[in-house]
Amino acid sequence: MGQMKVIGGDRSVNLDRAEGTIAEASKGGCQVIVLPECLDLGWTHPSAHELSDEIPGKTSDRLCGAARRNNIMVLAGLTEREDKKIYDSAILIDSSGKILLKHRKINLLDIEQDLYDVGTFLSVVETKFGNIGVNICADNFEFSLAIGHVLSRMGAHFIFSPCAWAVSADHDNEKEPYGKDWYKSYSTLSKLYGISVVGVSNVGWIDAGPWKGRKTIGCSLAVGPEGKILSQGPYGVNSEALLYINLQAVSRKVKGTDYAGYLSKRGYRGP
Repeated sequence: MGQMKVIGGDRSVNLDRAEGTIAEASKGGCQVIVLPECLDLGWTHPSAHELSDEIPGKTSDRLCGAARRNNIMVLAGLTEREDKKIYDSAILIDSSGKILLKHRKINLLDIEQDLYDVGTFLSVVETKFGNIGVNICADNFEFSLAIGHVLSRMGAHFIFSPCAWAVSADHDNEKEPYGKDWYKSYSTLSKLYGISVVGVSNVGWIDAGPWKGRKTIGCSLAVGPEGKILSQGPYGVNSEALLYINLQAVSRKVKGTDYAGYLSKRGYRGP
């Protein structure tokens, strides 16, 4: 879990830092690293209008190269341009540098809807570690868990989620510890499906855009099967961290319409 600093609009510095984090994770024995949302330009940063890049493109090529050089799978959030549209996207890259999967954020906050377009697809990919599903940050809000349900029903053993968790500049974490809402959402999915959910946030100040003056504060979270917290990152604008966890796919044979009975036995009463 690569909880790295992101500087708004400074793609070169951010990609340098991402490459360094990837290399450090590989040296530490990691086989997969999850990085934050929009790590190239910063979440909702207005530089996206001029600097967002196609995928594949020069920005994603750098991360693909880092994955290949370090023999590690990389999940990274990027700002994607396609024609006149901009997306808050994430790519999963295998250890050979090949892009296996791309996700575009679906549950866009109202403040980001003027910048990003809504994603229109969900995907799960088979890997040697198990089936990996990808979504982004608010896709895992409690009221949008349908996205996680679909990924789980598509066979995901893991849901990896690049994030940019932001609070007001004067937020006091001792009085209001950050992260309980994410734990509630992640643990709901993990308990129902026996999966692991990992969200990784950046750190640093937001210096432009609709949330200018707020701070991103890490607190990256990994929840394992049955709702167990496996790791939680430190809080703060300067709290860069590389967090190591062990994940294993938990097999489940249920498919398709069998999920109705399976989920009912686990207490689920939704659609």
